[in-house]
Amino acid sequence: MGNLKSVALPLLLAFSLLLLPFSESIYFTNYHIHVRNDLPLLNSPPNQPNLLLHCKSKNKDIGDRPMAKGQDYTWDTKINFFRTTLFFCNARWVGHKSRSFDAFDAIRDEERCLEYHTSCMWSVRSDGIYFSFNNATWYNDYPW
Repeated sequence: MGNLKSVALPLLLAFSLLLLPFSESIYFTNYHIHVRNDLPLLNSPPNQPNLLLHCKSKNKDIGDRPMAKGQDYTWDTKINFFRTTLFFCNARWVGHKSRSFDAFDAIRDEERCLEYHTSCMWSVRSDGIYFSFNNATWYNDYPW
């Protein structure tokens, strides 16, 4: 029994030291995905939803979210071990257009979404769906 302790304890210590670099890795990071409705009102009443958002992953369906102008919908996720975490959404501008987009893709977003509070920022606008990694500079990643 004493021999088992003398072998197991150093192995456990070595294994713990190997895992130390992963303690602050992407696998433990909580990413925040934000989708904001920045569509113009046009003929819609001010508090009436003019955007229907449906987001899901392979394992989690967030469901339909009716959104009025200015509303922000947020959810969190972590990257899985295989780095295949993917959330995709369908944005439907009521009476106008519809577009699917990848709101979070682990390979694409693990680094770019770290800059601004580990957040992926999306803005649905009249000419497309915009992405920002810092909430200041916006890119039209998904035109209508």
